[in-house]
Amino acid sequence: MRYSRPDEGFAYLELGAAELMLDQLGIGRDWVTAPLELPLGRGVNFQIEVVALDPVLARLQEAGVALFQPLETKAYRVGDDVVRQRQFCVQDPDGYLLRLWEQAGS
Repeated sequence: MRYSRPDEGFAYLELGAAELMLDQLGIGRDWVTAPLELPLGRGVNFQIEVVALDPVLARLQEAGVALFQPLETKAYRVGDDVVRQRQFCVQDPDGYLLRLWEQAGS
C-alpha cells in the first residue's frame, strides 16, 4: 500500500507500475455515477501486469483470500501474434475482478 486515509475509506495501492485507488462506499465522499446494485463490480475485469505473480499469490494465501480463477497459463491472440501469460483472478469485496498476470515463456 502506498498510503491510506482510513477515516475516508480510501487506499492507494501500488505494485510496480500498477496503481489503483480504492474508495469505500459510504465513508467520506462518494463518486456515484448511476444507481448502485450489489455486487457493484459486476462485469468489470481489471488486468494488471506484475513482474512476478508468486509473491502476490503468497500474500493472498497468507491473508486467506480465495482466488476466483486459479493460477493458469493461457495463450491469447493479439493481432497476428500469440502471447502467453500466467494469470489468476481475485475478486475484491465489491465484486470487481482483478486479473494479475506475468509474461510466460513460449
